[in-house]
Amino acid sequence: FSTAIVITEQPVSVAVPVGYSFTLRCRAEGRTPLQYQWFCQHQFVCQQIPDATKQDLPITAQQTQLYTCRINDLYRNAIFSDWVKVEVHQCVARGLPPQLWRGEPVIILNPTEQCVEVGKLLQLQCAAMGVPAPSYQWYRNGNLLEHQKKKKLWITHAKVSDSGTYLCCASNSHGEHWTNAVDVHIGEQDHPTSTLLQSPSSMKTTGKVALLVGNNRYEHHPNLMAPVTDVFELSRLLEQLGFQVVSLLD
Repeated sequence: FSTAIVITEQPVSVAVPVGYSFTLRCRAEGRTPLQYQWFCQHQFVCQQIPDATKQDLPITAQQTQLYTCRINDLYRNAIFSDWVKVEVHQCVARGLPPQLWRGEPVIILNPTEQCVEVGKLLQLQCAAMGVPAPSYQWYRNGNLLEHQKKKKLWITHAKVSDSGTYLCCASNSHGEHWTNAVDVHIGEQDHPTSTLLQSPSSMKTTGKVALLVGNNRYEHHPNLMAPVTDVFELSRLLEQLGFQVVSLLD
């Protein structure tokens, strides 16, 4: 009876802004009527979700959690769906009101320029929202890096040949979005310029972070569009000045 229940549609992982509402779906076929029960896991604690006994699970994103659905038939056969991740980001897409978002990839964290000594760890990081959750592919000098398919790019022992211009493509069924391109410099450990790589001036250019907050939902006023556009324009200006920008609305 192990094949008495067949899942015909698995739920899919998503990466969404906090407060975003969506639905996880699971579909199955069996020899008898089927019963559904959803479970969630947060910080290694797995629990049954009360009253979550339908094929669709409506969610308003609050925190990052894992979800799975158990399907039973009347013969006590049971099967679990894939575990999926609902990744919740505390920021919104720059200049893009959430009600206009249809799940296409939106970059919310760009990699930053790196200066690394030979033999040291090279780490680049990006992040994107998307429904379904985006997949990632890194490139160096326009060439695809076959094994770099995660948000974080790791090269444990950097070589001079790892120098170049890096960027990442986040894609899902709605399209693709590219991060900014950043330069990575790999220098010799005993080279005189290695001390310059840690000078205060270079640290300033790679460690600047700007937090932009825009409020557009006031109790006694209609929704304002100016904060959205202001945050977008300011973030573009600050990025041109070398800042890593985090944008928040409401």
